[in-house]
Amino acid sequence: MTTVTIALPDDLLATLHRSPTEVQAEVRMAAAIDWYRRGLLSQGGAAEIAGVSRADFIDALAARRIEVVQLEGDELRRELGDG
Repeated sequence: MTTVTIALPDDLLATLHRSPTEVQAEVRMAAAIDWYRRGLLSQGGAAEIAGVSRADFIDALAARRIEVVQLEGDELRRELGDG
């Protein structure tokens, strides 16, 4: 797995009242959700980036009121076996 390092302001953790581990998890989730919303990742791929199960990723989407199913009409019909 590739590691990416980002620099954050020194006072960010204190401002957010978060530990480095919590900030890391939040940044990973935010990136995964953004890439999923833009259609760059599947739910499974985004869950892997976020470091959570697919079910937990779906819960995170729902908590943020983000569409869980991002299929167009034709794609949805194919997934459901109707075309």
